[in-house]
Amino acid sequence: MTMIKHRLPLALAAAITAIPAAASAGEVSLNGEGIVRYEPDSARLQFSVTAEHADAAKASEQVSDTMDEWRQAIAAYRNELDDYSDADLSVYTRMLPVREQGQDPKRVSVASQTVSFSINDLDLLNPLIGEANKLGLQYHLGSHQFFHSDEQGLEREALARAIADARSRCEFVAKQLEQRCGEVVSLNVNGGHRPVPMMQAESKMVGDAVSSVGPREIQATVSATFELD
Repeated sequence: MTMIKHRLPLALAAAITAIPAAASAGEVSLNGEGIVRYEPDSARLQFSVTAEHADAAKASEQVSDTMDEWRQAIAAYRNELDDYSDADLSVYTRMLPVREQGQDPKRVSVASQTVSFSINDLDLLNPLIGEANKLGLQYHLGSHQFFHSDEQGLEREALARAIADARSRCEFVAKQLEQRCGEVVSLNVNGGHRPVPMMQAESKMVGDAVSSVGPREIQATVSATFELD
C-alpha cells in the first residue's frame, strides 16, 4: 500500500507538469506602421471684402457693391461651390492714428463681409483666385486649406496597412523561432490619423496662381500581441 501511495502522486505530477509545456504557446508583442501618400484634391477657401468710410452706410454700400460683382463673376462656378456662405456683413468703428500732436482722433467705420466655401475640383482654384484679385478681395492660402475628399477612406487604408505590417513582423519573428504566428491576443490603435504635409507640400505660387499642391501622407500605427504556436 505504501508503494502505491507514492507511485500514484509521482505519476500524476509528471503528467501535470508535461501538459503546460506541450500546450502553452508563447506570445509576441510588436508594433505595425502604415503610411498612405496622396495628393489633395479639394480645398476650403475664404475671401473677404473690406471698406472704410466716415459714414457707416457708405462703407456698407461699397462692400455690398463688391459682393454683387463677385456673385456675378462666379455665377458659372456657383453650383460647384460647396457649403457656400456670404450672407454676414459686419460693421465696426475704429480710431484713426493721430499724426500730429494736439490733433483730435477721428473715427472711421469699417464694413466687412466674408465669403467661404469648399471645392472638390482644384481646377477651379486659379479661376476663382483670378476673380477675387480683380475685385480686390483679400485671402490667404495655406497648406492646411487643402485636403482629400476621401480622407476617411485613406485613414482606413493606412490602418489596414499598419495591421498587415504587424502581422508580417509577427510571421518573421515566429519563423526565426521555428514557430507559427497565431491568433491576435490584443490590438491597440495608437492615436489618430492626421494628414502630415511632406517637405514639398506647401502650395507653390507663380504670381497669384497656385502651380501645385504637394503630396501629403497619413500615418497609422498599432500595437499588437500575437500567439506563437
